[in-house]
Amino acid sequence: MGLDLTNIRADFPILSRRVNGQPLVYLDNAATSQTPTQVIDVIADYYQQYNANIHRGVHTLSQEATDKFEHARKTIQKHFNIPKSKEVILTSGTTHSINLVAFGFGTLLSPSDEVIVSALEHHANIVPWQMMCERSGAVLRVIPMTDEGTLDMHAYAELLNKKTKLVFVNHVSNALGTINPIKEIIKKAHKTGAAVLVDGAQACGHLKPNLKKLDVDFYTVSAHKLCGPTGMGMLYGKEKWLNKLPPYQGGGEMIDEVTFEKTTYAELPHKFEAGTPNICGGIAFGAALDYMNSIGFDAIESYEEELLDYATGKLNQIEGLRIYGNTKHKTAVISFNIDSLHSYDVGTLLDKMGIAVRTGHHCAQPIMDYYKIPGTIRASFAFYNTKDEVDAFVNGVQRAIAMLR
Repeated sequence: MGLDLTNIRADFPILSRRVNGQPLVYLDNAATSQTPTQVIDVIADYYQQYNANIHRGVHTLSQEATDKFEHARKTIQKHFNIPKSKEVILTSGTTHSINLVAFGFGTLLSPSDEVIVSALEHHANIVPWQMMCERSGAVLRVIPMTDEGTLDMHAYAELLNKKTKLVFVNHVSNALGTINPIKEIIKKAHKTGAAVLVDGAQACGHLKPNLKKLDVDFYTVSAHKLCGPTGMGMLYGKEKWLNKLPPYQGGGEMIDEVTFEKTTYAELPHKFEAGTPNICGGIAFGAALDYMNSIGFDAIESYEEELLDYATGKLNQIEGLRIYGNTKHKTAVISFNIDSLHSYDVGTLLDKMGIAVRTGHHCAQPIMDYYKIPGTIRASFAFYNTKDEVDAFVNGVQRAIAMLR
């Protein structure tokens, strides 16, 4: 079934905005997706009706907030097909989740150990591991990329060995849209005894990963990439691994018993959820998943692929325009440049036309270094975008070229 775009777009108040006197064309979804009324209403309801701290109070508001927060955890568990709810750690987002694992995993490593990252990563899936290696003495290896913007899987197989303890890759490249073969990556890593963390931030707004079926050890998600609030995310970790890792932060909620002689820690998931969490954000995260599931991820994937093909075909007709990342296995992201024009200049002119795109290195400088460019113009689409918006975007690019040449 096709998407009812009229009704879907009516769910997003911001899409009716005008920017610089022009109708907003929002094509920066890889940075953050927009939020539907159904989620906004849940946020307002929390603060208006039952704003209270959770897990600690006997009064009615606290109990209501606790019930809704823990219900959201169950919603997240079900959506991602996570075996146990205690394997769902609620965090502030993917960066927080990765740092949590990197801090803990570093205590399990020795200087003779190796870890593997890919050349397609966001800085958030590079820097924490570099810091971990500096603390532990472990060696960081890199899976190289190809001109198409894919990973060299033959090189990956050669990097794996008995010293490999952890592999970390993104599910989808935020800069290029490439969908990585994570099932193959996980299977090969497990044969050597290595654990795998997958950064799912860019994937989960476009597809629905089955984490039990993937057999991944850690998986991270940011709610604001799939119509939820900012400052909220999820870390999935297999129970056996979460039990091996020490707490990332100390404070309230993550303890069992505290004395000045010794502190013992709470059971999962609370061991990793120190302090007052983003209660409203967690509840809204669950509501966002409910909203997207009401639309259906099969329909979302199909429509976004149609948008991607349509936009790619239009852009390829523009003389001097080069698209980076040309694999067939990608989400609705187009990263491109035009001859010698600076990406910032093009992005600024598009903004004057009401068209929101992202410019720069997209927190993926190694990718830009590979292509020997400072950055790109990135248009990223969501299920609420239309072909008319694609046409407006392409016309805007052509107008920008005419003004800058």
